[in-house]
Amino acid sequence: MILPGKAWLAVVIVLGFIGAPSALADTRESASGSGQERTAILKMLNAQVTAWNHGELEGFMAGYWHSPELTFFSNDNETHGWQETLERYKKRYQGEGRAMGKLDFQDLRIEMLGAKATFVRGKWHLKMPDGKDLQGMFTLVLRKFPQDGWKIVHDHSSGT
Repeated sequence: MILPGKAWLAVVIVLGFIGAPSALADTRESASGSGQERTAILKMLNAQVTAWNHGELEGFMAGYWHSPELTFFSNDNETHGWQETLERYKKRYQGEGRAMGKLDFQDLRIEMLGAKATFVRGKWHLKMPDGKDLQGMFTLVLRKFPQDGWKIVHDHSSGT
């Protein structure tokens, strides 16, 4: 059966209203989902801090994407790849005469860019065993992977 022109308009309007509550429910779900995602991201970042403070660089690196495509920018240095980033951390914080110190993150701001991408800004602080305080800022780009969850795919850190 073919409906006259005005009848089609009525059908479209009615279907639009029928679909509206469903669309609203989806919006509410994604809003609460982003809260759950923020919690998962904070959990991963806290696990990094805990691993660092126990001297476990590999545990700290578990928050990073284990890929040669990982990028890490620090001041004027650019590092590519998970293994290369780990080696950089080892040289800087576990090399001869080096210490890791106690790490904490401050002023974290998480901005969801979508269901599988986020942008995190914050400050890092290291209290060294000799009493020195090292500090700086960072910007992280994270992706959510199906099997591994949230991982840092790009880290741009600066500071002392």
